[in-house]
Amino acid sequence: MKRSEVNEYIRYNMELMKKHHFMLPDWAYYKPEDWKGIKDKCSEIFENGLGWDITDFGWGDFERIGLSLITLRNGNLNKANQKTYCEKIMVVRKNQITPEHYHVLKTEDIINRGGGVLCMKLWNSTKDGRLDTSDVLIKKDGIDLIVKAGETISIKPGQSVCYTPYLYHRFWAEGEDTLVGEVSSVNDDKTDNYFLEPKGRFSTIEENEAIEHYLCNEYPF
Repeated sequence: MKRSEVNEYIRYNMELMKKHHFMLPDWAYYKPEDWKGIKDKCSEIFENGLGWDITDFGWGDFERIGLSLITLRNGNLNKANQKTYCEKIMVVRKNQITPEHYHVLKTEDIINRGGGVLCMKLWNSTKDGRLDTSDVLIKKDGIDLIVKAGETISIKPGQSVCYTPYLYHRFWAEGEDTLVGEVSSVNDDKTDNYFLEPKGRFSTIEENEAIEHYLCNEYPF
């Protein structure tokens, strides 16, 4: 992925969030030079992975397989007396797939915050990390629901689904680009993502223009 594309996607995300009245903290708009005078006060942001995240999951085809998100608050599994929760807001583009993966530690609520319909397929994980064919028990807005393995579930604006550990999930948007919230236990993207076809959690970026906004794994401080 090129830096010019990353810059463009972040600008687009900002506009879509504004359209849906989801307001971001001031630092979400900071340019690299804006961090210099305050970096000593921002250890929670740098150490806990807050900030923009534009990923193609190593597939090299962001429009087809990819995700845009920003982590707004998070704790740290390696430090005591930290927050025990995380919040993200994601932009899931129309027909753009986040590929099959699960988490070992994280439980998360995925909420459609507006736009199109959020669609997903779910599977239990086998002991060797493959897709199980058994029925899946989930909670949709706090109500128990049993679905078939790999069945498509549609989540309209305002609705949510809870992903528990070892639950494989794959999702995309239909109708139009969709704003998706995530409220979870502490998130660790470096160690707690298990993909069915592992390619890479963070994208390789070709630096063809200047950075407008650091990604969450790029802070030089």
